[in-house]
Amino acid sequence: MNAKIRSILRWSRRYIRISFVLMVGVLAYVMLFSDNSVIDNYQYQMEIDKLRSEIRECTDSIIYYENLNRRLRTDPATMERIVREQYHMQRKNEDIYIVE
Repeated sequence: MNAKIRSILRWSRRYIRISFVLMVGVLAYVMLFSDNSVIDNYQYQMEIDKLRSEIRECTDSIIYYENLNRRLRTDPATMERIVREQYHMQRKNEDIYIVE
């Protein structure tokens, strides 16, 4: 057992230097614990992706409502359909039954 430990110590003294250990330590600190660590960059990228998907959803909603607004301004039949469906308005001598 002592011979095995001695051979490991001899190998480590020969190939592992203080400068190498310091370099690995500094590299690990920069990658894991600094302000620009790999973990933080991953979290920031995930947040950017989430915000981009929200922007896409909002853009789709904006396009839908702009088209609806344009149709409401130009088409009286669309206006009547929306008013009847959304606000339950009716004509004279007309009964409305709401089924939910």
